[in-house]
Amino acid sequence: MNDWSIQEVARLAGTTSRALRHYDDIGLLPPSRIAPNGYRHYDERALVRLQRILLLRELGLGLPQIAEVLERERSEASALQTHLALLREEQGRLARQIAAVEHTIDALTGKEELMTDSMFDGFDHTQYKEEVEQRWGAKAYADGDRWWRGQTPEERAAFQERVAQLGRDWIAAAESGVPADADAAQELAARHVAWLRSVPGTPAANGGDIRGYVLGLGEMYVADPRFAKNYETSAGGTAGAEFVRDALRVYAERSL
Repeated sequence: MNDWSIQEVARLAGTTSRALRHYDDIGLLPPSRIAPNGYRHYDERALVRLQRILLLRELGLGLPQIAEVLERERSEASALQTHLALLREEQGRLARQIAAVEHTIDALTGKEELMTDSMFDGFDHTQYKEEVEQRWGAKAYADGDRWWRGQTPEERAAFQERVAQLGRDWIAAAESGVPADADAAQELAARHVAWLRSVPGTPAANGGDIRGYVLGLGEMYVADPRFAKNYETSAGGTAGAEFVRDALRVYAERSL
């Protein structure tokens, strides 16, 4: 039976060797075999399990919840049918997002009147409720949720654009090749931390361990494919996320 090394699997799946080792450490995805040199190898069955894990991560589940789902649904074909149904729901949500953004563009270019009741169709932050509560507690989610629901449509749009622009600037900086400790990178890191401080409920906003929070987020940006994708450069992979992590680490060590 064919199998693949951990580096090959990471490349095929668009994840990282670190993430795969973590999945092994917590019993979520043990390797099929360990070679004499100590390298982990994965067979076809393990790849199917990894596909299920990544699909569930995309759907917003935390790792403990994913473990429960995998334990409960032993039939891979049946489980993938469930995943497919959920992905189709997500496809519909993304289609509504696209339509909402297209409508906003048309309104901004004078083609039609802006309809504020539809411009946020498809944007649902509640899908992350369980994960946020697991990571930072129920109060963190409640505070953030209350803040978001209290925003006007214009304030929400401004916030989303702020986040999108920050992501674009990170990618541009990573592609330019500037070092993580360069002034340009550190200015971005300062903006990033200011953004984190602006969201009620986060450790950065409520006086918690800001330094540990920022360092932890940096590592998560690299290890979690959902976040790594936000900083993916034209070269692909996790180099962009690694640049963000390294710049945040320098900033945290210097300023937090």
